[in-house]
Amino acid sequence: MRKFVLTLLAVVLAAALAACGGKEKAEDTTATEEKKTLKFGATAGPYSDMLKKAITPGLEEKGYEVEIVEFSDYIQPNNALDSGDIDANLFQHIVYLENFSKENNMDLTDLIVVPTAPLGIYSNKYKSLDEVEDGASITIPNDPVNAARTLLVLEANGLIKMNPDVEPLKASEKDVVENPKNLVIQPIEAGQLPRSVEGADLAAVPGNFALAANMNLLDALALEDMPDQFRNVVAVKTDNKDKQFAKDIIEIVESDKFEEVIDSDFQGFGKPAWMQ
Repeated sequence: MRKFVLTLLAVVLAAALAACGGKEKAEDTTATEEKKTLKFGATAGPYSDMLKKAITPGLEEKGYEVEIVEFSDYIQPNNALDSGDIDANLFQHIVYLENFSKENNMDLTDLIVVPTAPLGIYSNKYKSLDEVEDGASITIPNDPVNAARTLLVLEANGLIKMNPDVEPLKASEKDVVENPKNLVIQPIEAGQLPRSVEGADLAAVPGNFALAANMNLLDALALEDMPDQFRNVVAVKTDNKDKQFAKDIIEIVESDKFEEVIDSDFQGFGKPAWMQ
């Protein structure tokens, strides 16, 4: 009888362990098969294309189901990020991100800098900056940040000289101390700059506006060697910067596959320092 009872207990115990193991295995399988979802915001255009071509494929390989949410302005992507409607966005540089976060009491963080379309000097009149004549007109962005960027490009190409005591990224027209070509500087709204190429001798057009107008970045007489603070970044809520999806995004952007897509499909985009 004792032998029978011991045998019966052993059978019951084995069955119980098998049931537990089966349950754990089933739970593991369910967890593995469950797809991770990720909502990624971007403004329509080159950075939405960068998500589709260079970042989303890598995320999908890692098991994510990615939804790209396109925006038509520079305000809603951060509002959506802050509210949790999206998990990450790609459309802005660090200076804009920091200022927007501060002004709107948001806690947003940049994850990684990506290749960015640079500001360029375009002309339908001249084939090189060496041909620029005395008194030539140039349209530039009327906002302070992009105006300063334009002045730096003009100085780098020998067309003007700036006051050396002025912080470069805060420079304005009044800080021009030498203008040997007597350039006539005409500030206008950035969105109008692509069309101004037709009327002005020169036009300084930020990369995103140039691409939106189907301009070829490589047609510029000079392209900006932009500092990284003006290159676009992937941004997330600060609470999420150490989450696995954030680490996966960084890994994909740092991959050889990402750079291969940039080289083939985003020619003229300036690469950040970490890619040099």
